[in-house]
Amino acid sequence: MPYRLSLYRQMQRIRLCEEQLARCHQRGLIHGACHTYVGQEAIASGICAHLTTADVVFSTHRGHGHALAKGLPVVELIAELFGRSTGCSRGRGGSMHLFAPEIGLMGTSGIVGPCILQAAGAGYSFKLLRLPNVAVAFFGDGAVNNGAFHEGLNMASIWKLPVLFVCENNQFATEVPFRYAAGNPSVASRASGYGMPGIELDGNDVLAIHAAAQTAVERARSGQGPTLIECKTYRTRPHSEGMGDYTYRTREEVAAWRERCPIKRLRATLLTEDPTLESQLNAIDAELQAEIAAGTEAAENAPVPETASATQHVYHESPTRSDLTTALESTLRQTANPETRAISVVAATVEALDFEMARQPGIFVLGEGIGIRGGNFATTSGLYAKYGADRLCDTPICERGFVGLGCGAAMTGTRPVIDFMFIDFINDAFGELINQIAKMQYMSSGRLRMPILLRGCIGIGHSAATHHSGSYHSIYSHIPGLRVVVPSSPFDAKGLMTHALRCQDPVLFLEHRELMSTKGHVPVEPYEIPFGQARVVREGTDLTVVAIAFMVSKSIAAAEELERDGFSVEIIDPRTVSPLDTNTILHSVAKTGRLLIVDEAFAPCSLGAEIAAQVADAGFDDLDAPIRRLNGAFAPTPYSPSLEKAVVPHVADIARAMRDLIDE
Repeated sequence: MPYRLSLYRQMQRIRLCEEQLARCHQRGLIHGACHTYVGQEAIASGICAHLTTADVVFSTHRGHGHALAKGLPVVELIAELFGRSTGCSRGRGGSMHLFAPEIGLMGTSGIVGPCILQAAGAGYSFKLLRLPNVAVAFFGDGAVNNGAFHEGLNMASIWKLPVLFVCENNQFATEVPFRYAAGNPSVASRASGYGMPGIELDGNDVLAIHAAAQTAVERARSGQGPTLIECKTYRTRPHSEGMGDYTYRTREEVAAWRERCPIKRLRATLLTEDPTLESQLNAIDAELQAEIAAGTEAAENAPVPETASATQHVYHESPTRSDLTTALESTLRQTANPETRAISVVAATVEALDFEMARQPGIFVLGEGIGIRGGNFATTSGLYAKYGADRLCDTPICERGFVGLGCGAAMTGTRPVIDFMFIDFINDAFGELINQIAKMQYMSSGRLRMPILLRGCIGIGHSAATHHSGSYHSIYSHIPGLRVVVPSSPFDAKGLMTHALRCQDPVLFLEHRELMSTKGHVPVEPYEIPFGQARVVREGTDLTVVAIAFMVSKSIAAAEELERDGFSVEIIDPRTVSPLDTNTILHSVAKTGRLLIVDEAFAPCSLGAEIAAQVADAGFDDLDAPIRRLNGAFAPTPYSPSLEKAVVPHVADIARAMRDLIDE
């Protein structure tokens, strides 16, 4: 009986809080959307009753009930929807983005599906770290028609991850009925296709949910893998407060479901078994009413966030690492043995990865063919034999899936390395990168870290055609929260890779395919190159050239050609394009008076455009000629060698652009 009273208390807390929030929305205290959980209280209450603080929950836009059931104080939920600094997300999230990692509430999302992948990632962390914890993904019926559902369940199944996938089938995805949207209207039956148990439950029967959840949690904790639970329920308030509700369903249908209220049902069961409980249940109701009234008053009186905090926690906020000063970098370059230590870009990154994997047991690599095979470009060569299958994990072909999984893993104590081969492939996971990985530290007010490294190729060459030749660093450098690295030498690759594997921010590490076999002198000992520090590759006085990736070596060749004619060209390699070291560029332009930016990527809205804008703004008085850019053609990459040659800058093109600018 005590656990039943606890379930009643939890459901009633959710219901009374949600009804209060609906009233507050009508009063204008809630500034944005308000997605209430009314009618579905049995699911969160029955599932979360079996979870500890160390277990984690990932949720959806209708997540108030999950937050409260996981232990979030009422006042923190209400304050968040009021946009106050005392809210669980410090006023950054509102109804759809609730964070309280201290109690295992890892975030609710306004995007459908990511919670499924992130829960799988948490499960992978727990498996790798040998922790007895469980991850739960709560999602609606609309998510089961999303690719994240398939990819997440499949990965959780093949790796036997400790995850509960809980579908709250409330019959409608916003306003689209599930009976219309699903070719297979039974969500639970889909579990067999992934080799896991699937359980269909009455989502308004909290006792049945509680019992099924106990079995599923015990199964997960014992290493037997995931379970899919479908709870058939109904939301009896609109999709979001203030929205019209009776264009897609009838008043009679809603009224019928209100009579099936899970709270009324449990109360009736309790009173049938023991009529003397009525006074105790009434006392619980009164206690909760007082709690919610007090929480509302406290939230309404709480301060709003300080405006200065609006740009905090975009990145991990700690003192800038300066392990490698300019002087030390120069020393390391000079002491590299020119006879025995000339290694390739790939070998340099493998060396960095190997050292850090030995030092950090939470590092693991995900990707297609990165295990025994050692990666498509030998990026993990030899590591599988040293670290095993859990840390060098071959994946299905599901870029969105394993990137989203990596997000959840990074949130829960491990450091995933995503080896995606070509940047064209990672574009399939654009939403996971932009909406989840890049924003997680910010939305959690710095309480969650995102130590994830995503690496792969960019660049045109080898007649790879349009789906294996992209260079999208400009696009990703536009996104706050991401670090974007584009090395051009083995020395830089090792130092930047080491730094990436030690920092707390998400890093996109992009290696030009035509540079991967390039050799250079690299010290044996580990070292870091901090982000945001450009390198002056070649000093000069007549012209500054900022070159990206493969264009660095081509620009060096062009500069050597001009040197024979008496011209002195300075070449700068930014090394990281986010953050971008503008100061080094400005210092050079102040000396030369001229700037040429060379990048294989497209010119419109490009990194070159950004550099030009910043120099024009801060260094205009130092310019003796217009800023010029040299880019690849604004076209998809063709296959034929003759066509491929026509869309990229070559040494002769760069030399010509240098001469033209010096002549101006």
